[in-house]
Amino acid sequence: MRANIVRHESMMVSYTVVNGWTVVEIDGDVDARTASMVREAVIKLIDEGHHHFVLDLGFVTFMDSMGLGVIVAITKRIREHEGSLRIGSVSGRILRIFDLSGLRDSYEICPSTEEATRSAPSLGNLAHWPHAPG
Repeated sequence: MRANIVRHESMMVSYTVVNGWTVVEIDGDVDARTASMVREAVIKLIDEGHHHFVLDLGFVTFMDSMGLGVIVAITKRIREHEGSLRIGSVSGRILRIFDLSGLRDSYEICPSTEEATRSAPSLGNLAHWPHAPG
């Protein structure tokens, strides 16, 4: 069952647990006005004991540098709790932001949330954060 954790005029965050992953679905804009709400929602889930996350960005209509920054901040917090992170359902427009920032190779980005949750979480799913092995 999906539970809403943030409701804002231009964004909603909800989550569900699938195959050991906490799937956080973001619907709307992730920008200077809403990024902190996303961060606080994920921190709350971490504090409740969730450690393995899939960020479902399939319904993100807009993301700016603050939105990307909150994903980096979330990644660091998840890492501190020995968790893992995958990103799923990224549109071409949002994927371009990851490309332009140079962060695409730092994340395990899956074409769909279903694919991201197909296998249960294991240690090391942070996609070699902060850098891919060289």
